[in-house]
Amino acid sequence: MKLMITIVTCLLLWSLMLLSFFIIFNHQLHNATTNGSSTDSGKPRDKLLGRLLTEEFDEDSCLSRYQSSLYRKPSPYKPSRYLVSKLRSYEMLHKRCGPGTKAYKKATESLGENYSSKSVGECRYIVWIAVYGLGNRVLTLASLFLYALLTDRIMLVDQRKDINDLLCEPFPGTSWLLPLDFPLTDQLDSFDRESPRCYGTMLKNHAINSTTIIHSYLCLYIIHDYDDHDKMFFCEKDQLLIRQVPWLVFNSNLYFIPSLWLIPSFQFELSKLFPQKETVFHHLARYLFHPTNHVWGMITRSYNAYLSRADERLGIQVRVFSKPAGYFQHVMDQILACTQREKLLPEMSVSKSQVTNNTSRSLKLKAVLVTSLYPEYSENLRQMYWEGSSSTGETVQVYQPSQEMYQQTDNKLHDQKALAEIYLLSLTDHIVTSDSSTFGYVAQGLGGLKPWILYKPKNNTAPEPPCVRAVSMEPCFLRAPLYGCQAKEVKITPFVMYCEDRITGLKLVDSN
Repeated sequence: MKLMITIVTCLLLWSLMLLSFFIIFNHQLHNATTNGSSTDSGKPRDKLLGRLLTEEFDEDSCLSRYQSSLYRKPSPYKPSRYLVSKLRSYEMLHKRCGPGTKAYKKATESLGENYSSKSVGECRYIVWIAVYGLGNRVLTLASLFLYALLTDRIMLVDQRKDINDLLCEPFPGTSWLLPLDFPLTDQLDSFDRESPRCYGTMLKNHAINSTTIIHSYLCLYIIHDYDDHDKMFFCEKDQLLIRQVPWLVFNSNLYFIPSLWLIPSFQFELSKLFPQKETVFHHLARYLFHPTNHVWGMITRSYNAYLSRADERLGIQVRVFSKPAGYFQHVMDQILACTQREKLLPEMSVSKSQVTNNTSRSLKLKAVLVTSLYPEYSENLRQMYWEGSSSTGETVQVYQPSQEMYQQTDNKLHDQKALAEIYLLSLTDHIVTSDSSTFGYVAQGLGGLKPWILYKPKNNTAPEPPCVRAVSMEPCFLRAPLYGCQAKEVKITPFVMYCEDRITGLKLVDSN
């Protein structure tokens, strides 16, 4: 009898221990899945971003890939099922054709030869050359990747610069890095506008036509100073020829996605991929661009120290294009005029009694993240809100991660800081950006934010009005081909418009 009582007692104690364990485990799991959510709904966080991301990666190899949802509000823009399916198909294609495969080896061995239309197999390639600053590079990578999706090509990126120190591999089980022993590596830097293998030059010299002979590779020159022959890339009949070429080498510093939408044969596919047209860069950027663990550490340390406890976060991106550049009082005046007129920052209190009354309020904390090469803009803001009281009683804290003084493209640490600041800007609730700045374009797209754009000053005077709210979060194609084969489509297409900050540019909008 005593033995039975002992056994029953032990079983009861063991059951209680198991029950306690499951309660604690479920509580921890609940906390882990809801941490970082912008709501108290208790829904688990969506670390795969609506299935935009695959689960195939090891989380520790690239912490930012699956941790970004801890720091960002859930996006109201959901990727289409067709886009998700297309990305999974592309990942399988990249595994079959990427570096290290038999298909890649065969394709590189055939470089320099001419092809008949029957000899080109499944694996065709795009090579991205790293040129200009970080913002330009990110925008062109997104453009090339979308073109790769549309034409079933493999995108490989030039790794001679610092791309591998900035971004994680985006495709599972393979690499997007162009091997250093690629046969054309020594020629990549010579593919300029005058290169005999660039498409525009070949058209000008009548060296290419729609015969059965296919060139093994072509250079496409889509840089801001490209000419009318280079712009033929965006014409339907030229696309028919270009699609037959196994290797395309892109020299580009422009976000040319809006003009892809104006190519008739691409429109139906693009509409299926992106029913909401202004979400193109938003979805592509969140899929492709995951900071390396080193850069992610810079991002999370800054966020936790300066932004995490704020009730509201404002990002201000200041780029001065004048020569010489630096701090200008009229730019400072413009920033204040824009942010205070648009109620992004509070005005200063002029009443002593208001200062006294504010002490009894429940104070709201507003964090302001300033990114600029120069420290004076953030210092003046910080000093203003430290010396005086805001008219709303808000506490305003101003933070600037770095002050590099001048752009240092291809300096690894400088580029890592730049990427960290772009990402931090994308984590704010509202954002103010500078006219025609690709740095700002990337931040607004990543964050799904419609920015207030600071107009470019003229004659050292703050413009009136100082800024405008963007209609779309999409980046601007700053030098779009407004004439030629796409001239009619530009005028009649409802989902493209001239950019708010560049009359020569086009951007995608939702027509409604």
